[in-house]
Amino acid sequence: MEGFYSLASIDYRHLAEKINWKLWFETRQKRVGSRCMQLLDVACGSGKFPTALTARGDIADALIRPIEYSLLDPSIFSITEARKALKSPFNLANEYQTKLQDFNIYNTCFDVVWAVHALYAIPKIELRSSVISMLRALGYGKNNSGVGFIAHASINSHYLKFFNYYLSGFKRRLSEPYTAAEQIISILNQEGVCIEIKEINYVNEASKNMEKQVEKYLQRCIFDDTVSLEEMRTNSVTGPYLESCLTGDIWQFEQCVKMIFINNSDELGVY
Repeated sequence: MEGFYSLASIDYRHLAEKINWKLWFETRQKRVGSRCMQLLDVACGSGKFPTALTARGDIADALIRPIEYSLLDPSIFSITEARKALKSPFNLANEYQTKLQDFNIYNTCFDVVWAVHALYAIPKIELRSSVISMLRALGYGKNNSGVGFIAHASINSHYLKFFNYYLSGFKRRLSEPYTAAEQIISILNQEGVCIEIKEINYVNEASKNMEKQVEKYLQRCIFDDTVSLEEMRTNSVTGPYLESCLTGDIWQFEQCVKMIFINNSDELGVY
């Protein structure tokens, strides 16, 4: 994981810096009044997004009350890591060890629900029910419903392209391609959900001599640590793609990420 985040941490830095999160949270606080906001982090992972926000999102000086931060993830390891990562203004509230598609608490609605680089491995047949579960958690369609935020890679991103090459090159035919941001957006549109989209483009870079970190990064991209970097580079499908990512002595993995805001039409000045 350390090898992966040596490159992937930039994903969260860009998300933290591309939006005026201080104003965003202050606007949310005004909507909920004097109580604390309740936030649900879907597939929380190891808590890299709240960490990036507290480090780079300029929210320490935000005029908000402490945020009651709930963690949802099927992995108890991830929940444990995310719990340790939380810092003010995020205070641990509840922990839900479950998949998003299985999450169903009818009498609980959150003020903020977000899923940050979190929905890639949801089976296509379960994607709609997962998105609806997220909408239900923020009380979409009810009076004073919450807002949602999804950060997800586009079909043109390294994450999705490389995984598809891996499936083809290593004959992993039983595995499904990653979910693309465009699929999520399509479901939200079909459900008539009010969304705003901001696209960001950037590059994950590493020097050629960071071979071990690059190997760990690519293995995490495909969730397979049995395939070495050498095997990836000599494979007839993944090899040519990886060579196109190597410019001189620099690895460059191009990303295109959609920042999807749900029920956020009252926002001003955030972008």
